[in-house]
Amino acid sequence: MPELPEVAALADFLRARTAGRTVSAVEVGSIAALKTFDPPPAALAGGQVTDVARHGKWLDLAVSPAGSAPTDAPLHLVFHLSRGGWVRWSDALSTKPVRPSLGGSSRGAVLALRVRLDDGSGFDLTEAGTRKRLAVHVVRDPADVEMIASLGVEPLAPEFTTDVLAQLLAAKNQQVKGLLRDQRAIAGIGNAYSDEILLVGRFSPYKLTGTFTPEETARLHTAIGDVLTEAIAAASGKPAKELKDAKRAGMRVHGRTGLPCPGWNGVPCGDTVHEVSFADRSMQYCPTCQTGGKPLADRRMSKLLR
Repeated sequence: MPELPEVAALADFLRARTAGRTVSAVEVGSIAALKTFDPPPAALAGGQVTDVARHGKWLDLAVSPAGSAPTDAPLHLVFHLSRGGWVRWSDALSTKPVRPSLGGSSRGAVLALRVRLDDGSGFDLTEAGTRKRLAVHVVRDPADVEMIASLGVEPLAPEFTTDVLAQLLAAKNQQVKGLLRDQRAIAGIGNAYSDEILLVGRFSPYKLTGTFTPEETARLHTAIGDVLTEAIAAASGKPAKELKDAKRAGMRVHGRTGLPCPGWNGVPCGDTVHEVSFADRSMQYCPTCQTGGKPLADRRMSKLLR
């Protein structure tokens, strides 16, 4: 799933190519992906793209409707790519009309939405896999989407201070991995970057948030900023088609089970990356760097072996 760094890079990529262009058509390929009906996607046709923004893991294409005054609020095409979705840009889209479907359960990539621009360019939203979770909304205000309205603090925003993190840690005694992935607490971090943050911070994913000392809170705050800033720099300027590979290449532990751990500080520790598997995901960590050399039991309700 694309997380904050990749979504930020996608926003930059789309902004550079769509700003000032007119939307000639929006064609729905997967009816199941479209979560709203008023305004309809057709309301975007003839409008001018004014911006592309990011809200957590959501992308937001702002379009000033045709005939609207400069002071009128734009409409917003907002979408969440979820696990199998992606943005596929083309400088010359196929002129063949998109044929809508109910979405189905095909494992192959399904065309969910196509946005055509006035110069013949545009982009497709596609989704692979059988679990179709890509979500597309056309709204008057991004906050009309409940999952956007409920997003927590942006982790690279000035207001995300060590004190704010301390408040989040103290609010509920839970595993720190769960807090980092909770979009209502901190927006934009998912399974992959939470693994990376916890390695750099040297924390067990099962460490309870209620046990964090002020020194540990500051260390976690620094790790969050360092990991995300580094990942954004690595993704910046890359075309959409290269972002997935760039993300994988930049991972220290996530998705690297069985490989040597590069060390929390870039100095190999001599251990290998371990994994804990769940029903629909897995997490990776290093016992030497994070859990005092003790492996975590590989079951859903596992606890740190003491």
